[in-house]
Amino acid sequence: MSQQGRPAVVRMIPVDQIEVINPRERNSRVFAEIVDNIKAIGLKKPIVVTPRATANGIERYLLVCGEGRLKAFRALGESNIPALVVSVSDEDAFIMSLTENIARRQYRALELLAGIRDLQERGYAPKAIAEKTGLSTQYVQGILMLLRHGEERLVIAVEKGKIPLNAALSIVGAGDSDEAIQAALQDAYDSGKLRGRQLMDARRIIERRKVLGRMAGRNMPRKAPDVTSSSLVRTYQREVGRQKAMVKKAEFTQQRLLFVVGALRQLFADENFVNLLRAEGLATLPKYLAERVWPGGSAA
Repeated sequence: MSQQGRPAVVRMIPVDQIEVINPRERNSRVFAEIVDNIKAIGLKKPIVVTPRATANGIERYLLVCGEGRLKAFRALGESNIPALVVSVSDEDAFIMSLTENIARRQYRALELLAGIRDLQERGYAPKAIAEKTGLSTQYVQGILMLLRHGEERLVIAVEKGKIPLNAALSIVGAGDSDEAIQAALQDAYDSGKLRGRQLMDARRIIERRKVLGRMAGRNMPRKAPDVTSSSLVRTYQREVGRQKAMVKKAEFTQQRLLFVVGALRQLFADENFVNLLRAEGLATLPKYLAERVWPGGSAA
């Protein structure tokens, strides 16, 4: 039965009469496998569509589920495709399509992010989104909190399993203060939220987030903002802030290097220390450091 009480039936539908209401990008390798599979053994599962009347009397359909299969049929030059025809509203068709994409076993983190955002923008509460997608309410609430703060980079890290959700929320709660963020990382480590590789991944993500910003990149589907004088000023200020942060980090690194060079010069001035290093076979330095410790690049 369809969502509106009418029995769903499988029919052969012309592929050129089907409109995709929630298109998404697809991995070329995966798509090629779908095409090859359908070419070899046929369509194992029909697509799902819902009919729509048109002014000229030509029957049209909105695709609810099965975009990959539909594209494969078109790529194979097929004119008709088996489809399960259901009667649902435009809103329900979009939601069914969206949640089917989110609930797939293999999805891209950006697709999940976009799907949850779309459901929220359509007025769905976290509990309703969780019910429609099979995700936990706590997980959806956490993702939505990250999205409200524009933390797409952290959302993707969570989806890829690089860091746990509760650790990402701790990082966001720390704000923009480097000290507070480092304290949040330390707390996450002490509490067992971040250990080993995850701690290293978290540090890399925070560094990229600091330098490149919180947004994930070009692939995230979102409306292009209007360019205004104030937005240009904000963009300029953000870029200046990033440049200042890079300069500050470079200066800090240079100070550390000068400290190391000074310390090595003092140590290598001690003959007893040098003899000990020679006895252990450690009397040489990397060329970069040697050129700074000794003017000629080697011990006199």
